[in-house]
Amino acid sequence: MKEELIIATLALDIVWENPEENFKQIDKIIRNVNADIFILPEMFSYGFSMNTHEIAEDAYGKSFKFLQQKAIQKQAVFCASIPVKGREGYYNRLYWVAQNETFVRYDKRHLFSYAGENKHYTAGNKQVIINYEGWRILPQICYDLRFPVFSRNTPFELYDLAIYVANWPSSRSFAWNTLLHARAIENMAYVVGVNRSGEDPNGLSYLGDCHVIDPLGKDIQALDKKESLSIFSINKPYLIEQRQHFSFLNDADDFTIQF
Repeated sequence: MKEELIIATLALDIVWENPEENFKQIDKIIRNVNADIFILPEMFSYGFSMNTHEIAEDAYGKSFKFLQQKAIQKQAVFCASIPVKGREGYYNRLYWVAQNETFVRYDKRHLFSYAGENKHYTAGNKQVIINYEGWRILPQICYDLRFPVFSRNTPFELYDLAIYVANWPSSRSFAWNTLLHARAIENMAYVVGVNRSGEDPNGLSYLGDCHVIDPLGKDIQALDKKESLSIFSINKPYLIEQRQHFSFLNDADDFTIQF
C-alpha cells in the first residue's frame, strides 16, 4: 500500500477537436514532472464536443494509446475521458490507464441534457471503484457531481478518493467549487476536481479551477504550481484517522441505486 499519493492535475486549455495539438501540449507540460497519478480534464483531446460522428474514437484509439504511452513513459497512472464509439452508441468514457498496461473504464452516467449531451451520447449504467496501491478510487465525470446519491459512500463499499474530470464553465464555477467540497465532507473522502481552462467555440470560458480537498472539506495546498499544472499530496493514514475520529459514515442510510 502507498500511504501517500502524489497527484498531478492538468487544467488544459483544450484545442478544439484537435487531439494532436493537445497531445503536444500535454507532452510539454509534463516533460519534467513526476507523480503517481496524472489527471486530465473531461474530453481532454477534443473538448466537450457533440460532433460524435466526426470525433468519436474506437475504444482503444489514438487518445487511449496516448494515455497508455504516457503511463508507461512516466511509470504512473493517467486518467481522462474520451469520446468513444461503442456497440450501442457513443460514450463519454473515462479511462484509468496504469503503467503496467492495465486499465479501467467508466462511462459517464449523468449526461448534460442542458447542452444536448443526452442526444449524442449514451449513458453508462454502472458505478466503478478502482483498487490502486491500497486505495479505493471512484471515477466520475463532470455533471455526475450534481447527483450526490451516485457518489454516496457507505460503510460497506467505502472509497477513499473521488475524482471528477470536467469541462465546467466559469459561469457556474460557484456550483463546481461548492459541490466538490460537499462531496468530500459528506463522504469523508478525498476529492479531486480537474477542470479545463480557456474558451471553446461555443463561447464558453473555463477557469481551470482544479481542487484537491481533504475529508474534512479543506483545500489541500499544492506542493508545486506552474500555469496549468499543479502537484498535490494525499495521505491514507490521515484519512483513516479522521474517519475513526469522526465516524459519521457508520450512521449513513443503506440504499440501492437502480439503473
